[in-house]
Amino acid sequence: MDTVEKIVEDFASDIAMSPFSSGTRLRDMIRTIRACKTAAEERAVVRRECAAIRTAISENEPELRHRNMAKLMFIHMLGYPTHFAQMECLKLIAAAGYPEKRVGYLGLMLLLDERQEVLMLVTNSLKQDLNHPNQFIVGLALCALGNICSAEMARDLSPEVERLMRSREVNTKKKAALCSIRIVRKVPDLAENFMALAASLLKEKHHGVLISAIQLCTELCKASKDALEYLRKNCIEGLVRILRDVSNSSYAPEYDVAGISDPFLHIRVLKLMRILGQGDADCSEYMNDILAQVATKTESNKNAGNAILYECVQTIMGIEATSGLRVLAINILGRFLSNRDNNIRYVALNMLMRAIAVDALAVQRHRTTILECVKDADASIRKRALELVFLLVNDTNVKPLAKELIDYLNVADPDFVGDLTAKICSIVEKFSQEKLWYLDQMFKVLSLAGNHVKDDVCHALIVVLSNASELQGYSVRSLYKALQAYGKQGSLVKVAVWCIGEYGEMLVNNVGMLDGEEPIKVTESAAVDAVEAALNRHSTDVTTGSMCLVALLKLSSRFPSTSERVKQTVAQNKENVVLELQQRSIEFSSIIQRHQSIRSSLLERMPVLDEANYMVKRATATQATTSADKIAPAVAPGGLKIPNGVAKPTSAPLADLLDLSSDGAPASTTTSTTTPNDFLQDLLGIGGVSTSPTVVPSTASTDILMDLLSIGSSPSQNGAPVTDFPHPGQAESKPVHAVPEAIDLLGSLSSKTKSAHVVPQAMDLLDGLSPSTSVSGLEKTAHPSITAFQSATLKVTFDFKRQPGNPRETAIHATFTNLTSSAFTDFIFQAAVPKFIQMRLDPASGNTVPANGNGSVTQGLNVTNNQQGQKPLAMRIRMSYKVNGEERLEQGQVSNFPSGL
Repeated sequence: MDTVEKIVEDFASDIAMSPFSSGTRLRDMIRTIRACKTAAEERAVVRRECAAIRTAISENEPELRHRNMAKLMFIHMLGYPTHFAQMECLKLIAAAGYPEKRVGYLGLMLLLDERQEVLMLVTNSLKQDLNHPNQFIVGLALCALGNICSAEMARDLSPEVERLMRSREVNTKKKAALCSIRIVRKVPDLAENFMALAASLLKEKHHGVLISAIQLCTELCKASKDALEYLRKNCIEGLVRILRDVSNSSYAPEYDVAGISDPFLHIRVLKLMRILGQGDADCSEYMNDILAQVATKTESNKNAGNAILYECVQTIMGIEATSGLRVLAINILGRFLSNRDNNIRYVALNMLMRAIAVDALAVQRHRTTILECVKDADASIRKRALELVFLLVNDTNVKPLAKELIDYLNVADPDFVGDLTAKICSIVEKFSQEKLWYLDQMFKVLSLAGNHVKDDVCHALIVVLSNASELQGYSVRSLYKALQAYGKQGSLVKVAVWCIGEYGEMLVNNVGMLDGEEPIKVTESAAVDAVEAALNRHSTDVTTGSMCLVALLKLSSRFPSTSERVKQTVAQNKENVVLELQQRSIEFSSIIQRHQSIRSSLLERMPVLDEANYMVKRATATQATTSADKIAPAVAPGGLKIPNGVAKPTSAPLADLLDLSSDGAPASTTTSTTTPNDFLQDLLGIGGVSTSPTVVPSTASTDILMDLLSIGSSPSQNGAPVTDFPHPGQAESKPVHAVPEAIDLLGSLSSKTKSAHVVPQAMDLLDGLSPSTSVSGLEKTAHPSITAFQSATLKVTFDFKRQPGNPRETAIHATFTNLTSSAFTDFIFQAAVPKFIQMRLDPASGNTVPANGNGSVTQGLNVTNNQQGQKPLAMRIRMSYKVNGEERLEQGQVSNFPSGL
């Protein structure tokens, strides 16, 4: 009856209350907020409720303080500010009753953190509650201290926490141990106060206390080397006992998880054992028996058991375990690979990659299973398994592993073929002992995944072919057959066309037959047909098209009967929309028509390439790229950290970051530079030719095979932007500004070409200067030099040159002079410009600036001001270098450019 009357009274009081008074219950406020249909309506409800709470705080209503705090915590979780009620938390904590303290401490942990100054006022209340006779109030104080403890509070209250760790109450000891973890993290110097207490707690029977004590021991090992040595001497025996007891314990309902007794305690003990046993042979020897017992007795048909086994394997591989125990651990990982759970297989592959460094032979036993994982449906497992296979390859197993991986190329997922192809090429190059086997495997990869093979791999293959004179006939026949069957594979076409152009007579005459090789019948016309088909199929690829034209030109010399046909095919590209192919067609037609006397000597077979020199150069380029990737720090989007000579795209965010003026005009895109891997670009002597007027191709670096297939340098190497590209069907063509007074390397152009002004004539290297040669376009317009930057240590000067044909473009020659008595090493120059300016950085002359001005470093910049005459040039520069190993950084803004740039 009393209960019914109380319910009626509560109902009547709720009706009398205003819906947004401080007396509103928490559930009513939550119901009102959830009923809001818009964010604005929710904000209005929260604003009214906060106003009512402020009124209650100002009127000091203690009977509603805990209710208001509960509502504020909910409002805080919604993301609204509640800082005005921080003092209310302290008042509730200072109250005598447990309910008020509970709400107060909860609000303290939720609304405040260790950075709040208000927290200093609660230290005294915490100290009083830590000494309270009620264990539940002590638990509240320990919980709050473990969550928001600052360094000052840790020093003040650590004696109370130490005392509570000796308490008889199990929950108090557990919470005190957890609180001490926070104290040790905040003040590592206090670690020595807790070492003996942590070791004594390992003798407890309660699993909660044991887990807390083990976690404290783990934190102590991280905080102090002295603590690590102390625990090695005093805790190993206890940890082994705990692990043995929990492993052999009978069924206990409160600790059982899927039939395994307390897997959480298992894992905590194993982690601490790994820390204590790492690098300590005595501790590791003491652990071996119990680790072997856990590894053999734990069931692997449950997820909890797999978690224990995985942690056990990690511990075995992390300590100084015996070889037999390591083999046992790797065998467990091998069983994991057969599990249906993808997560278990993935962690097993990760662990095996680390285990290779410890015991590669034991991992090799599971090679078959690992290869099956390469064919898994899960992309993450495939990728990780492929990386593991790459680590497993050695001189003895390279052939079967390479065969398995190449066979899988036929059915591999398209998204995975690129990674798989790169790994196969690396394996074949690294471990090949016979050139014939290397060539066979590379031909298979080119046939199955030629579109995914990188240019540097093709270049390396061509270098090997050039040096393998006894295998050139076999190679050209194999590539010819592969070209007939897999003509859509881009890299295969490049290598095959190069070989046919160089060794076409070996193909036709079956020269250099190997034992067991069947001869094939290929006519001169069929060889030309193969190259023509490749040219027609890959006409949009500049590199492949250029290689096909060169191959046809060489075949016209080797097979005189096909000369007229080749001439017609080459002439068809005189009006090609791709400038590189157009120029080659004109020059090659000139060779065929006008230079018969020197054609045979001009088109002789390429000399044997220096394989050793090329391999050294490639390895150096790869190491430089890898080092740059490791050294370059992570930067925010828009911030760039690039080495000298790399073209840097300018964007609005970067301009804003460097405080440069920006403009509403869209940012133009600068082109990429030729990287060390663009070997096939070097083969043809071409840069990145594009029909886009916004692309600025960079100068290709000199390569050992720069002139392998090229007669002259391409216009794309001039580094000027291609603009106003003419269409062959136009009656009146505009001049190509990318090549003013372009050079015809092999003869004068036809009258039709001259009238179209597609490639104006300037010089014929075989016939001397043409009468129409004009050198006015090569004249430069000079501007006065400026001192762009000068400090007590470094001086930077800029020299300027402009071409009259393009007044917006300016070539800047930067000179860096060291004004100190110590040399600058690892010198890097960076520059940023507003988005209406395009910029290209050329490679620097060096990375060491001599001391005392005895020499300098120079670097070229090419800038194009798209708003020339409206806005002046502006640039932000940064120079980084090392002085006696110490890194230095200087930066500034250049605003004194000559007018008119």
